Amino acid sequence: MQQRLCDFIVNEVGVGIFSLDQEHEILLWNRFMAQHSGISAEQAIGANLFELFPELPQKWLSKKIESVFVLKNFAFTSWEQRPYLFKFPHNRPITGGMDFMQQNTTFMPVRNESGEVDAVTVNLFDVTDNAIAQNLLQEAMGKLEEYSNRDGLTGIYNRRYLDARFTQELERMSRYQAAFFTVILFDLDRFKQVNDNYGHLAGDEVLRVVASRVLTTLRDTDVFGRYGGEEFMLLLPQTDLAGAEIAAERIRVILCDQPVQFGESKIKISASLGLSECHSGAIEPPKVIEEADMALYFSKQNGRNLVTVYSPEISS
Repeated sequence: MQQRLCDFIVNEVGVGIFSLDQEHEILLWNRFMAQHSGISAEQAIGANLFELFPELPQKWLSKKIESVFVLKNFAFTSWEQRPYLFKFPHNRPITGGMDFMQQNTTFMPVRNESGEVDAVTVNLFDVTDNAIAQNLLQEAMGKLEEYSNRDGLTGIYNRRYLDARFTQELERMSRYQAAFFTVILFDLDRFKQVNDNYGHLAGDEVLRVVASRVLTTLRDTDVFGRYGGEEFMLLLPQTDLAGAEIAAERIRVILCDQPVQFGESKIKISASLGLSECHSGAIEPPKVIEEADMALYFSKQNGRNLVTVYSPEISS
């Protein structure tokens, strides 16, 4: 009765169970393994595991099994470390992103009467549902993190992210003496008049078009975001003032070159830009934003639609 009960449990449990000797010969192969592999117990028992499944990671699995024989202790592996042992199909939706059944495995020593390990039993658990759920959760959290860094109107980075990246650039500069970067601040000229004359929906469209146009001028390493209202910031890593001035002039031209179409209206726009460089020899690196803002203000005071590079004379 006890033996029949054990046989019943081993075959009916929803877990893969198989046993191996030290030569990797299969001693036990339950129904779960037979159903998912397509190989019956009669075909499996007595066969070498790696000859029957040549696609298995033989080097890794052999070491894992050998460690159980030598240490006489359990061993484990999870799907997060190794997604699967056997390439078993699963019946979950393809949108789950899993090619094969995701598996956790437990390796158990089987001791004889003298306490020596003469077999290893492997339990294989189908954790595909858990893996899909965890991956979807991580994907959702990643999207939430990305959304939290984006400006809702323009889709570019927001001030929170810009401040964080600015801090990262300062930290990088303190670690690497050769590191430097340039900040560009720019502000749309007479933007209040756009809202007053055409309405706030038109103002929103102008901000979206500005973001879209500027993005076409940037490198992958450049960081661009909305700093507040109609003010925007760019962080240009490893870019000196000469290079940043060229980039700023390119932005100035692309913004004023064509009016923004809003319904039947064509809205002319321009921007005033200020630049400041931060390098390892700077006396007060965090002041680079303040300096760029002074340069921007200088552009405003001197006719607008202008690029100004910060210099101490401006602040005086």
